[in-house]
Amino acid sequence: MIVPDISQNAVAVADHYDELDPIYRKVWGDHVHHGLWVTGRETSGEAVEALVDTVGERLGLRAGQACVDIGCGYGSTARRLAVTRGVRVTGFTLSAEQAHYAAGHPVPGVDIHVRDWLANGLAAASAEAAWAIESSEHMVDKPRFFAEAHRVLAPGGRFVICAWLAETGASGWKVRHLLEPICREGRLPSLGTREEYEAMATAAGFTVTGYEDVSRRVARTWSICAGRLLKALLTDREIRRRAFGARNLFALSIPRMILAYRTGAMRYGILTLSKAGEGER
Repeated sequence: MIVPDISQNAVAVADHYDELDPIYRKVWGDHVHHGLWVTGRETSGEAVEALVDTVGERLGLRAGQACVDIGCGYGSTARRLAVTRGVRVTGFTLSAEQAHYAAGHPVPGVDIHVRDWLANGLAAASAEAAWAIESSEHMVDKPRFFAEAHRVLAPGGRFVICAWLAETGASGWKVRHLLEPICREGRLPSLGTREEYEAMATAAGFTVTGYEDVSRRVARTWSICAGRLLKALLTDREIRRRAFGARNLFALSIPRMILAYRTGAMRYGILTLSKAGEGER
């Protein structure tokens, strides 16, 4: 597990997203996660929705199911799956700004809370499916992240995680100059490998039913974000003021992310987990 030299916590994560809120929406859009290029001809918007739809397919969502979006951001993934799959979604974000934006774009069946997933307050076995798209990286206690998901899911429930992962056995220079600074600048308390994620999931009681490395199919996201940020800095005075006056400087990590993907230091994995059914326990 890669841990930055400056300790990160949930307060720091919330501050990061609250302060950079206008920049994130300008550069990343409402979903605030990677796009997934399937044919290579998709627009960035289509690629982002393709990742969401892939999560829905991996979960096998059915109309009426109770679901949890762990680290829901602006609620866009929750809204899309609620509309396209007919599910009910409870979302959790640490950011008051993100929750405020979500409240202005309501969809029936979607309920967003400003609350730490590690103290979510949900009843045991109260959800049938859960997902975490690029939020597990921000969890201070990753084993507990998995344990809470297992507790909240009903028997037979499924859990899909889309995660930034460190290359297994990443060399020293990749850790020092790419991965550790990305953790520090992006407010990631730690960055795990595929093997570490699968071990924590198994320890929490899950069965790993699928894993796919889609690094090459998502990496284009960062060059798109770099272009959007450069344009915003050149044309938008407010974005320029916020970017250069911010305490949180994740913009510095965009070139690192591009290089991390190109060198293989950063991986992007989709992990599918299941909780044993009543007859399997």
